[in-house]
Parts: sequence; C-alpha cells; structure tokens
Amino acid sequence: MLKIGKKATEKVEFIVYVLPAMILVSLAIYIPFLMSMFYSLTEWNGIQSNPKFVGFKNFKQIFSGDSDFRNAGLFTLKYCILYIILINVLALLIAVILDKQLKLRNVLRAAFFIPYILSLVIVGFIWKFIFSQGFTALAASTGWGVFKLSWLGDPKLAFTSIVIVSVWQSVGFYVLIYIAGLQSVPYDLIEAATVDGAGPLRRFFQIVLPLLGPSVTTCVFMSLTNSIKVFDVILSLTAGGPGGSTYSLTYDIYKEAFQNNMYGYGSAKAFIMFIIILIVTVIQLKFFKSREVEA
Repeated sequence: MLKIGKKATEKVEFIVYVLPAMILVSLAIYIPFLMSMFYSLTEWNGIQSNPKFVGFKNFKQIFSGDSDFRNAGLFTLKYCILYIILINVLALLIAVILDKQLKLRNVLRAAFFIPYILSLVIVGFIWKFIFSQGFTALAASTGWGVFKLSWLGDPKLAFTSIVIVSVWQSVGFYVLIYIAGLQSVPYDLIEAATVDGAGPLRRFFQIVLPLLGPSVTTCVFMSLTNSIKVFDVILSLTAGGPGGSTYSLTYDIYKEAFQNNMYGYGSAKAFIMFIIILIVTVIQLKFFKSREVEA
C-alpha cells in the first residue's frame, strides 16, 4: 500500500510540475504552429473572422512564380554559407588564442562576449549610424576610399555589411563554446604528441580538432539555424534594401504577412521554410555526429 501510495504521489507531483510548462509551451509554440499550418491553406488578411479555404493554392503560387521568395532564398543561402564559414573559423581561431595563458584572457573573453548580449536590432541601428555618419567622418579625416563607399546603398556592399555586423555581434558566443571544448581536450595526448615530435599545426589538426567534434557540431548547428532565420539585423540595418536586394526568407515572410496583410500566403512561406530548416538541420547533425571522435 505504501509503495502504491508513493507511486501515485510521484505521478501527481510529476503532473503538477510538468503540466504548467506543457500548457505554456503548447500555447506559445505547438498551437500557433498548428494554426499556421491551417492558415497556409487559406486566403486570409488577418482581419476576417472566417478565412477562405483555398487548399494548396498558396503553395502552387510560391513554387510557380514567386520571384521574391526565390530571390530571398538565394540571398539566405549565400548568407548562410558565408556566415557559417566566417563565424566558425574566426571563433575557433580566437578561442585557440584565448585558451593560452594570457594575462588579459578573461578581459578579452568578456570583450568578445559583450556584443552578443546586445539585441541584434540595437546592434543594427548602431552599425547603421557607423556606416552612414561614422564612416563619413572617418573618410573626411583619413581620406581612405573604403570609408567613402556606400556600404548600405550598394546591393553587394549591403550584403557584406549584414554579414560583418552579424559575425561581429555573435562571434563571442561561439568563442566560449570552442574554449569549453579546448579545455576538455586531454593534455596527456598533446604532451605525448609533442614528445613524438609533432609540431603545433600537426597537433592541432590531428589531435585537437578531431576531439573538438562535439563543439564543432554544436557551433555549426547553431550558426546554421541562426543564419537561416536572419531577420532583425536586416530590419534595423537595411530594411530589405536597397531595392529589395537584402530580403531574407524570414524578412520576405514578414513583408507578406505584416505589410501586405496576406497572412495565409505568409504562413505558407513560413511552413516551407520550416521544412527546409528541418531537412537541413537533420542532415547536418547526422553528418557531423558521424565524424565525432571520443578521447
């Protein structure tokens, strides 16, 4: 009887503690997701009480002739590739340097991490001021041509500006992940390789880097998902300009739903983006997990 009573009490406690979280998660994520799936099959402006059911018409229109969505997809693809490569290479390089016995390493770690605390919207507005007025003042004082360029007015430079700002803001977070991974590498293996005559580069690429597999997987996964969902820095820095050249998938969805009041069409684009993210992340995780090495 005592055992039965104890088990029943544990079940009640489990429900009491877990149920509020499940309700909140359902209200914030699962229910809106299901509603979005339904709205993707409708023609709705966000105001009508009864959305018009149109089936797969929105999806047919997207795949048949939506040049904005196609261009936004190409922009997002280029941004993802460049962002993932730059953020991981720079973060790993900085992490290796800051893992050394430097006097100011804690100060430098904090300095790299502080921009990550700031919202990308705030960072975007700060850098918008720097690109427009700050660079103008620097061009006048130094005469350097790089500061005279139209960083937010030229489509190619606007893309470069978004990448620079995004990497600058978030690199500190990935640096900390790589530092944690470097500190978990057994020093005995490095010492043994040193005794065997292996140089610094050989020790890094043949011992340290393979053992950083979990950190690399985490960083690539997070940089991939964050780059696919890029929105706030575009909203505050370029607002999709110039001439719509910096539209990402998320910004295109935002434009359709909240500017054009085509919530059904925007929901269809959002569902397609969800499928893309799901497929890409599953492939990426399987690929990198299969190549992880245990110490």
